[in-house]
Amino acid sequence: MEIFSSHDFTDAQRQRMQEIADCDVLHFFGEFEDDDHMPDVFPGCEVVFGNLPARWLITTKTLQWKQLISVGFGEYTHLDWSKLVRQITVTNLAGFFACPVAETALGGILSLVRGIDELSRLKTGVDWQKDSLRERSQLLEDATVVMVGFGSINRRLAELLKPFHCHITTLRSRSTTADLETLLPDTDIVVCAAPETDLTRGLFDDQRLARMKHGAIFVNLGRGSIVDERALEQGLRSGQLGGAVLDVTDAEPLPKDHSLWQCPRTILTQHTAGGTADEIDRKIEVFARNMRHYRAGEPMIGVVDWEKGY
Repeated sequence: MEIFSSHDFTDAQRQRMQEIADCDVLHFFGEFEDDDHMPDVFPGCEVVFGNLPARWLITTKTLQWKQLISVGFGEYTHLDWSKLVRQITVTNLAGFFACPVAETALGGILSLVRGIDELSRLKTGVDWQKDSLRERSQLLEDATVVMVGFGSINRRLAELLKPFHCHITTLRSRSTTADLETLLPDTDIVVCAAPETDLTRGLFDDQRLARMKHGAIFVNLGRGSIVDERALEQGLRSGQLGGAVLDVTDAEPLPKDHSLWQCPRTILTQHTAGGTADEIDRKIEVFARNMRHYRAGEPMIGVVDWEKGY
């Protein structure tokens, strides 16, 4: 069996990958862009570890399993999976980023509620605003929270919010629209951690953002496409919304001239929420577990369901 690895590794990580491959042939490559030339060895590989250009997948007859190094797989959704799925099993990192993303979300929420984001800005400007800041500070305690999507990230965040006695309502991404209309006017914090589907794309348009409670906080941890960013920015600048924590945006990287960079009460975490110092090592171990399942002909972890879109 030939294994194609598309990731930048340290020497120790390469050694671990060799141990996983055992006696099989392992080809090491870095990461690829969509317009990169496909290496000659790829069409003969049975297993792939890494995210490759989508067009490569329709050129091979030998690929059986592809382990993504991400949860999302939007770059592959345009392919005809009704045919490819008969040959290729694709697994993603579902649940992998739950703890770090949830902790980042909690940190961002607390920063906005307690005014820490503004204190950081004032420190840069050497500006002492003690009295006005104390008057505007709020509590996370007893806050009303609506979670859009209740996968591993929001489940973990719900656990982290328990000590604050928050009142949490969870909405599955397949049945959110009608319930949102009722809940938004009384919700202090909205947390979106839903995949991109036809149902979630554009879910928070200008009308739904306008229905949000005055001073509410909007948190987006899933996909930038779920919210109308221009309408979100208008709500933040007008003061209708109390703040936003955005780990994802429509354009990534966010252009340097994008107005969100200067938007008040906005924390941009630059899609870093899932990061940890040992991230690559942990991804390799997911691959190792799935490789054991693959060799044994057992069901693998994180198999993508192309009909559901996650």
